[in-house]
Amino acid sequence: MRHTTVAALTVAVLGVALAPVAAAQPPAEELAAFTDERIDESSGLVDLGEVAVTVNDSGDDAIVYVVDLATGDTVGTTAFADAVVDVEALAPGGEVDGEPTVWVGDIGDNAGRRPDIRLYRVPVGRGDRRVRAPAYRLVYPDRAQDAETLLVHPRTGRVYVVTKSLFGGTVYVAPKQLRTDRLNRLRPVTRVGGFLTDGAFWPDGRHLVLRDYTEASLLTFPGFERVGRIALPEQEQGEAVAVGADGRVLVSTEGRHSPIHEVRLPPALAAAVAPEPEPAPESDPEAAADSDAGADADAEPDAEATPEPEPDPTTDFLSGPTLPIALTALGLLLVWLVLRRPRSG
Repeated sequence: MRHTTVAALTVAVLGVALAPVAAAQPPAEELAAFTDERIDESSGLVDLGEVAVTVNDSGDDAIVYVVDLATGDTVGTTAFADAVVDVEALAPGGEVDGEPTVWVGDIGDNAGRRPDIRLYRVPVGRGDRRVRAPAYRLVYPDRAQDAETLLVHPRTGRVYVVTKSLFGGTVYVAPKQLRTDRLNRLRPVTRVGGFLTDGAFWPDGRHLVLRDYTEASLLTFPGFERVGRIALPEQEQGEAVAVGADGRVLVSTEGRHSPIHEVRLPPALAAAVAPEPEPAPESDPEAAADSDAGADADAEPDAEATPEPEPDPTTDFLSGPTLPIALTALGLLLVWLVLRRPRSG
């Protein structure tokens, strides 16, 4: 009887802890599923309208795939380097000579041992091609770190890398002008919560989305303040998110023949990201970020001008998928304490 009671209470606790996550499934539409057997770990995504660009996680060659969103078929590939270490992210790169490009982030480092990470700006389109994309080497100011999120501001082209950690990530900013002939020093800007796997800016640069394996958050820029949460469809291992030129939000996941979903925002969040009139140059929101991050990210940080915010372990731990785990552990502890109480008589 005692064991039956423990089992029943455990199931009840698990149900209470996990119910909010299960009940938060959003309205989402499957646009297509990858048909290419080579795409088995979609870890980055860029929405180019009729097509999307994706890239596999670590272990694949240095290649990006262009996928038709009407059919899921691969309609183009670009091989861009001889070898990569751990590609984890993509970001829109704008047009170069009338041709779309994407930024490829070779930024993964599970062991925390890489002396530098690398970015490539890669042309994409229909048809297969091979190019030698320039490699930009980035280095953290203190130690090697794992990251899966690459952000490129749509107005200024400024690059941000967000690290991945159970207790939240750090947003780092790169120099205004990346150079191929030397290391580009990253500098910390702020802390964000969640076990983050990807992110993307909205087209006007006033907001961004950061995602983990189960949900996403809408944040302001340059303040990185959370506006609200975005529930995501159930995925095998949700990795990637993209925001299109029209504000459409797409997500993808690892696994062969995995789907690409369009996620519709709740009305309040949709209203928050609604386009505003173009601001005057002096009111560009990037200017505020530059004043915080410094005129040149290669320079040493000014401790008084740009103090790095202290991380809040409580807030960060309770962000993302760790919340139901924490609630479950707390519930099981309460059950154990109740059962250990001495019985009268």
